[in-house]
Amino acid sequence: MAQVLLVTGGGRGIGAETCLRAARDGWDICVNYRGNAARAEEIVSQVEAAGQMAIAVQGDIADEDDVIRMFETCDREIGTLTGLVNSAGILKPLSRIDEIDGPGLTNHMMINVVGSILCAREAVRRMSTSHGGVGGVIVNLSSRTSELGGAGASVHYGASKAAVNAFTFGLAQEVADEGIRVCAVSPGVIDTEIQPEGRVEAISPTLPMKRVGQPDEVANAIVWMLSDEAAYVSGTVLNVSGAR
Repeated sequence: MAQVLLVTGGGRGIGAETCLRAARDGWDICVNYRGNAARAEEIVSQVEAAGQMAIAVQGDIADEDDVIRMFETCDREIGTLTGLVNSAGILKPLSRIDEIDGPGLTNHMMINVVGSILCAREAVRRMSTSHGGVGGVIVNLSSRTSELGGAGASVHYGASKAAVNAFTFGLAQEVADEGIRVCAVSPGVIDTEIQPEGRVEAISPTLPMKRVGQPDEVANAIVWMLSDEAAYVSGTVLNVSGAR
């Protein structure tokens, strides 16, 4: 049976690297993107060049109708889902809490928290043995800010990722006997376009390794969690943060 993986935010950064890394391990890939179709199609081409099936599906994970359509498209065009990586997320707006506005905060939480939960719901409906599925793995993207706090610029982001951690642990217990493992990867500062201009250069000297991480370093951890090598790993949040 083919292994089918849906990666939200699969057209950029950690999500894109996860698609490419998983393809090398034999996964067929559904690449979700919100706005940049050309970039998502480029990832599809690279997955196909690695010998795997791939499609790009537009969808905003904060929109329930989009989420349902995305999963139904994956069902129809690739096959039975056995893996989900909740990679889509936003860091902005960066601000103190007393400066953030309601719409910005709501959008932030809808993408980082609600979107991940909606996607996990659809994955469980397909993977769970109680729904006739064959099992699978869900890997959520957290952040070290969930524990470090993000004071001064990203307390709301840290709170959203702390919610992801709690959701990961709770869902792992809920579906453990239904053939589904649920894990999370918690990156430190990673050199992707989610970072504000100049932040990577400014923060690198302050880190224990004197550098930020690269997307492929996080993708390697995600794909390991998807693999049978991690068959007894669930409810776990793995830090990929260079000792920070």
